Amino acid sequence: MVFPGDANHHGTLFGGVGLAHLDKVAFLAAARHARRPTVTAGCERIDFAAPARIGEMVEATGKVVRVGRTSMGVEVELWAEAPVSGERRLCTRGVFNMVAPREAGQGDLAPPQEDTPVDDDWLRAVEMVFPTWTNHYGTLYGGDALKLMGKAAFICATRKARAVMVMAASNRVDFSSPIREGDMIELASRATKIGRTSVTIEVELWAEGLLTGERRRSAAAEFVMVAVDEAGRPRPISRLVSPLEIA
Repeated sequence: MVFPGDANHHGTLFGGVGLAHLDKVAFLAAARHARRPTVTAGCERIDFAAPARIGEMVEATGKVVRVGRTSMGVEVELWAEAPVSGERRLCTRGVFNMVAPREAGQGDLAPPQEDTPVDDDWLRAVEMVFPTWTNHYGTLYGGDALKLMGKAAFICATRKARAVMVMAASNRVDFSSPIREGDMIELASRATKIGRTSVTIEVELWAEGLLTGERRRSAAAEFVMVAVDEAGRPRPISRLVSPLEIA
């Protein structure tokens, strides 16, 4: 989500924040491919063709398209989406060059692989656990985990109802496994119950070790999101959007 702290004085996403999103997704795509420590070596020309405004969603995607002996080219895209109308526009596209040096006994990197489509009704997003999100144990702080899951629930409910949504309740949250600094986290969310004015969203939080590929479900939660009018009062949900329309 583009919040005011991410925007410039024009009310649009600050270019440096957009580049940070792209660099992060390029790193995650490259590190998952290499399963080695990976760093950014540089990026090719990136032109911003359209703005992302405050209150809009941005979707950053990355795909490994070129592999050398120790380097990878990751094609990245940044899309903006208006939450209520669903209107989408490509903000920028480019290529980041990533390097994963070989250690003793390691061979060259594997060639890029074709995407394996995931055929389910979960909406998925990924993040990286940096030190600013950890507690004194070096694991993801519970409050930040709740913030991420709440944001995932908001985006899922908004895309489902195409209405202004607010959080009405958190029914249950269970933490089952710690998430360590340097892990990738995947937020999977889906609507499980739809009422006249509300949508119940199930959110799962998965952790993945980037070097090992080991995955574990670390948390699960359920949120109730309510559609509201301009005065903040609950209003009926007029139209539901199918996953195929979102895609």
